[in-house]
Amino acid sequence: MKSTAALAILALALPGCRMIPPADPARVPPAQTQPIPGPAPAPAYSPAPNYTPPPEAPAPSEDPLIYAALGQTVSVSGPRVTPLQVLEDSRCPMNARCVWAGQVRLRVRIESGTGGELELTSGKPARVADGTLELVQIRPDKVAGGDNGGTIAPNAYRFGFRFMGGY
Repeated sequence: MKSTAALAILALALPGCRMIPPADPARVPPAQTQPIPGPAPAPAYSPAPNYTPPPEAPAPSEDPLIYAALGQTVSVSGPRVTPLQVLEDSRCPMNARCVWAGQVRLRVRIESGTGGELELTSGKPARVADGTLELVQIRPDKVAGGDNGGTIAPNAYRFGFRFMGGY
């Protein structure tokens, strides 16, 4: 009773307040739950109707690569090149993580002003006649594991060469 009297006095002391008797648990209806709305989704971006994207920059003009297999002679913008032997293929397999990307060393025969045989290392241009010859790409990529242990059959190799110079 003391608590009811204290509430009544408090209710009289505060204007606009009224005393609400304690609810009978048997007469309280179950609570109605409703989902609380979240933030509205952001509208999809669409450029202004008169927007024109800037033109794409032209691709750098590089000579296309010339590919050759072992024993095949090709003309690479001047010199004729024949891959003779893979001396090293230490490339990182495409399905592995390596500290070093590796390299391919290739013995080739050159038919041009200088002629003779030459050792090319992937990514390192070599002086040939009045320009440079570079072993740019090696196909196929190495793959770790498999039936052959990641080695590539010699007849499967294709070497992409680029010659710069000859002006």
